[in-house]
Amino acid sequence: QVQLVESGGGLVQAGGSLRLSCAASGRTFSSYAMGWFRQAPGKEREFVAAIRRSGATFYADSVRGRFTISRDNAKNTVYLQLNSLKPEDTAVYFCTAGTVVTGRDYNEYDYRGQGTQVTVSS
Repeated sequence: QVQLVESGGGLVQAGGSLRLSCAASGRTFSSYAMGWFRQAPGKEREFVAAIRRSGATFYADSVRGRFTISRDNAKNTVYLQLNSLKPEDTAVYFCTAGTVVTGRDYNEYDYRGQGTQVTVSS
């Protein structure tokens, strides 16, 4: 069993930055792919970014070039650096972990956090 706890969300002005963290319990963190998803009010949950066990990363088109996902296996933590934030990035951001195929489908992941709110003001 893996527990995921997100942190780092908050209120920021457009153009600003935040760094989200997701701390995972357990000793098998390095064996999982890690992902970030987000859900805005009234909208469906969407893929943001993911990082495989190998360290390979991939992103949604809407955030590529602005967001960066990374992981520190020694700290059992995955990060999401959010730069050049836009009001449309406002959402609850969820961390996920699992053994995945595409990594872009929320339902592929075995474990999910409770989320952290990111609000971007214009």
